[in-house]
Amino acid sequence: MMDVLVVGGGYVGLAVAVAVKQAAPHLAVEVIEAAPEDAWKKDPRASAIIAAATKMLEVFGIWERIEPEAQPITRMIVTDSKTSDPVRPVFLTFDGEVEDGRPFAHMIPNVAMVGALREACAAAGVRIRHGATATGFRNTGPSAELALSDGSVVSARLVVACDGVRSKLRDMAGIKTVTWDYGQSGIVTTVEHERPHEGSAEEHFLPAGPFAILPLKGNRSSLVWTERTSDAERLVASDDLVFEEELERRFGHKLGTIRATSDRRAFPLGLTLAREFVAPRLALAGDAAHGIHPISGQGLNLGFKDVAALAETIVEADRLGLDIGDLNVLERYQTWRRFDTFRMGVTTDVLNRLFSNDVTPIRVLRDFGLGVVDRMPSLKSFFIREAAGTANGGAPKLLAGEAI
Repeated sequence: MMDVLVVGGGYVGLAVAVAVKQAAPHLAVEVIEAAPEDAWKKDPRASAIIAAATKMLEVFGIWERIEPEAQPITRMIVTDSKTSDPVRPVFLTFDGEVEDGRPFAHMIPNVAMVGALREACAAAGVRIRHGATATGFRNTGPSAELALSDGSVVSARLVVACDGVRSKLRDMAGIKTVTWDYGQSGIVTTVEHERPHEGSAEEHFLPAGPFAILPLKGNRSSLVWTERTSDAERLVASDDLVFEEELERRFGHKLGTIRATSDRRAFPLGLTLAREFVAPRLALAGDAAHGIHPISGQGLNLGFKDVAALAETIVEADRLGLDIGDLNVLERYQTWRRFDTFRMGVTTDVLNRLFSNDVTPIRVLRDFGLGVVDRMPSLKSFFIREAAGTANGGAPKLLAGEAI
């Protein structure tokens, strides 16, 4: 029987396995991943991770491997305009450092991060089983039984569901969600541009939704382009000439000639919040617990905060001789994470509704508000530390750069 069985081999699932196994080597930890073994190597996307998350990766011993591929975000620029506006005034800017030499965030290719986490799993003795999905979950009392699509049944003292926003494990455990659809989709692609971005990230609030430009190594940027779902589907299906013409209207000419260099994909956007993060013998983490709008760039980072809190809960309970899958033990994790998650979900929901429109009175008020924040250094400093995950003194140890 396993001690901890993690279902889902993305960043969050792998990070849970590494965090627990490194802090408690005697615990038997295994990861179940549905995708084939080398599927992760074909992911062209990149993700933003905050300063607190890089501290956790340092504790894991893998940040040195990842950092050469990571692009620091040195500045954040916020504008609010229409697509047709010839000039986009800057309403708000944030400097990128929260500590000397530590930017508030980095952009990291998914391949680099997953590859490093997989190496850490191998070094710690975590087995990754590929090509199987969960088809049944049963709490037997002293353990949980998980039926897999390959016909096998595995038992564990604790199962951690990291199987995405449409989590089968969450459904099998009978955990309900609060869910709604925004009627928007996020187009994700990578572009090359003529001039250097100098580490600047930009978020343009446009009537259909935010258009985010996130810097990558070299003269490249990752885009998260929000449109109404019907328009997003049309753009993704259009030929290169039409797509790049529409892209240029939103991107502008400040970085010279631009060219899309990766496949473009559209992902439907919505809000999904699990009503409970735990059940007997089961804990939800990452998108299985919460799926939020990408307007704040915090989705993955919420998952890494889950990792740090859950790993600390598991390891400290084990050291005290407690049952790591007992509901009373897992309640600590739920208490730690649920308020922060709901707060972020509500914040992103309000921001999206406030900025994804072209109602003149609302636009005037929100631009006034952005201008006020831009003129208050102490408030800007608080916001940037909050975004970087360094403002909360009660954060889990891993997010403060401390071993459990």
